Amino acid sequence: MTERAIEQPIRRRRYFSLWYELLRLSWRRSPWLTSLQFVIPALMVASVAGNALALRGAVDATLRGEVWPAVACAAGAGLGGTMLIVLGALDGNTAGILIGKVAILDVNPGLYRDIATLEGLEHLERTDYLDRLTVIRNSAWELVLSLWTAVGVLFVVIELVVTLFLLGTINPWLLLLLVCAALPLWFDQKGSNAIIRAETATAEPFRLQRRLFDLGTDGAAGKEIRVSGAGTELARRQAAAWDTAMAGRYRARVVAAAWKLGGWTVFTLGFGAGLALIVVQVVRGHSSAGDIVLAITVATSLRQSVFTGVNYTANVARAGRLIEPYLWMRDYTASARSEAAGTESSPEVLREGITFENVTYRYPGARRPALDDVSVHLPAGSVVALVGEYGSGKTTLVKLLCKFYRPSGGRVLVDGVDLSTLDTEGWRARSSAAFQDFGRFRTNFGQSVGLGDLPHAQDAQSVGRAVAAADAEQLVGALPDGLETQLSRDFGGVDLSEGQWQKVALARASMRPGPLLLMLDEPTASLDAPSEQQIFERYIARAREVAERTGAITVIVTHRFSTATGADLILTLDKGRLIEAGTHDELVSIPGSRYADLYGIQADAYSA
Repeated sequence: MTERAIEQPIRRRRYFSLWYELLRLSWRRSPWLTSLQFVIPALMVASVAGNALALRGAVDATLRGEVWPAVACAAGAGLGGTMLIVLGALDGNTAGILIGKVAILDVNPGLYRDIATLEGLEHLERTDYLDRLTVIRNSAWELVLSLWTAVGVLFVVIELVVTLFLLGTINPWLLLLLVCAALPLWFDQKGSNAIIRAETATAEPFRLQRRLFDLGTDGAAGKEIRVSGAGTELARRQAAAWDTAMAGRYRARVVAAAWKLGGWTVFTLGFGAGLALIVVQVVRGHSSAGDIVLAITVATSLRQSVFTGVNYTANVARAGRLIEPYLWMRDYTASARSEAAGTESSPEVLREGITFENVTYRYPGARRPALDDVSVHLPAGSVVALVGEYGSGKTTLVKLLCKFYRPSGGRVLVDGVDLSTLDTEGWRARSSAAFQDFGRFRTNFGQSVGLGDLPHAQDAQSVGRAVAAADAEQLVGALPDGLETQLSRDFGGVDLSEGQWQKVALARASMRPGPLLLMLDEPTASLDAPSEQQIFERYIARAREVAERTGAITVIVTHRFSTATGADLILTLDKGRLIEAGTHDELVSIPGSRYADLYGIQADAYSA
């Protein structure tokens, strides 16, 4: 048996498992609406069969001159037809309400929760994850719809069985129409699979097109685009990415249409042959006129059932383009959570410090490690500066300390305990950080700062202290509503400059009063030199004060070497390797020191 043949039953089981889960969510949200999705189709099947039998009875009774039986059967046929119309409208309305409830209240929040609560950042930097996220973004409605479409397929099959049974009472040969009815489903499945493969294969150019479109309509990027005259080129690339994505999908749709045409051609030929057989049988006197009415009614219903079944099957197959990446992302989430199973409590006070033992980290798909066999001890209570050129591994080291990544090799020890065994939520609750690619939260100023320590986010004293630590008091004083000022013009607020946004981020990082680890990754890159120096002096003073209470370690990533001179330990990184470690005086005294060379180059540049 081929690998593909083995995968098909596994895939079907996983689909059924997902649909069962969605069914449970539907029942929890609304038991009566969920029940109606089974009751209504069952009544519609009964109405189809009852309508056909009543029409046959009405015709045969009329020909025999039996008035009241003919009237009764005609009334039954009318009732059956009316029920089909009413039930069809009711089915669509109730299904829409139920699907909306489950999609909006359960599936969407669950998906976003999985994305946002994974411990690490690796999933947000992997192209395979982002490609699948692009496919399923805002598709919760379609995921839930796939359940009820599958239920619809089940009732179409039941209707086909009932229909063929009725035809079989006229002539057993008519049961061969079952084969003709099945072929369009199989042909359509082949075409739908081609579409699914195409949409997955073209996810990357589609994501590129969306990103280029967003870039072209972004106000911040718009300034550079217009000054550089890059607008035309961006539009060309956006259009090229769109054409690439659509070309692949168009070809798949042409193939799918060809498959569908073949299936319906076979069904039409079989359908015509079956009707011809019944007419011949009636002409020869082997069947009644009612039988031909029954046959035409049932055969017409059969054609509609097959058409509906093909559409439902196609919709289920198309839902596969969402279900497959959705299940893949859930598997990824489950795997990531199982790997991040730290349960140890974080220490209240650092006594020894943090030790890197032969730590290596390689980003997925990268050819060389971002950190390569790094071993160093960061003493408790120390201020550590990380220096080096861009791409040397400084930010990666900080992210490992935050548990955003797990080392590819080696380990990080906190007071002798492996960091991977510590409870992540507890460890991060004892950490604070300001990153060079900081967040711009579109709340009011005070709320944006308070996000740095949610338990004290509404404490005006804590927020005020953090604002002072970031040297942002003058900024708050200049705002129209102080801490209550709404940020970002997107919501009718105030637009801040890059440097002002950075001060908000620094204030946010100052919210926690007693962290064990304070990380500042190029926290003042957008500030002028005097502001930067003033902020660093405040942070160093605060770091010393906190270290006396908790043994806290402060890690500073900086491109200005004058900032590093006051650190207790300076680490020089180059291409992921730790090449030097020591104080400022120790490193500048080493002949040929990389730190000394970079420090001298920068000092000469500033003095010039």
